[in-house]
Amino acid sequence: MSGGSLVEEARRRSGLTQSELARRLGVPQSTVARWETRRTAPSFESVLRAVRACELDLSLRVVERDEELMHLIGVSAGMTPAAR
Repeated sequence: MSGGSLVEEARRRSGLTQSELARRLGVPQSTVARWETRRTAPSFESVLRAVRACELDLSLRVVERDEELMHLIGVSAGMTPAAR
């Protein structure tokens, strides 16, 4: 998931428009639009600020990588939904 998609999800969950979120962040609306359309990638700090401006929070964890799970995800990603 990209930083822009996290910003978009938070904004939509909070019921804000791009303009309203931009106003809360003190940035132009076009900045939020560029993030959400993936034309530019917001920094981690910008994503966190945007999520919090939506009155939400971002939860992250660092976990051990599971190579078997990564393989299964790769295999199933190439399958049709019916085949999964």
